[in-house]
Amino acid sequence: MSSVTSTYKSSDVSGIQTHTLANAAQLLARVLFAFIFIYAGFGKLMNHAGTVGYISAGSMPIPAELAYWAAVAIEFGCGLLVLVGFLARPAALAIAIFSIMSGYYFHYLFAQGDAGVVMNMMIHFQKNISIAGGALFIAASGAGGWSIDAKLFGGRG
Repeated sequence: MSSVTSTYKSSDVSGIQTHTLANAAQLLARVLFAFIFIYAGFGKLMNHAGTVGYISAGSMPIPAELAYWAAVAIEFGCGLLVLVGFLARPAALAIAIFSIMSGYYFHYLFAQGDAGVVMNMMIHFQKNISIAGGALFIAASGAGGWSIDAKLFGGRG
């Protein structure tokens, strides 16, 4: 093992080993990331008719009822999976695809009308694209050492 690798693995930051700090940061990142999806998915569950109505106003290429249940499954279900770090990689990949698609169908295509509406929708579209980037990072790097995935499958989850 090279001295650079060895120094990195045993480095100490204010008495906390680097891997512990990384695990804590990844856990916090999962909590913060998952919150928006769990909250939105729960909201959809509590307002079926309103959500299906909103979805119907979009230009999704699938029936609104199917899109509703897919959104609930991805937002609430995959959000919970990322939160606890169980099957976090495929859950995060599903969230990334969902974020890009919902950004396109419900923000980019809705960006019409006065300048305020266009600007608001474009901000939401950009938010969705940024969230997809975060989801892809989780899909690529895993849930971290403090996750169910790490306990079941070893490594960084």
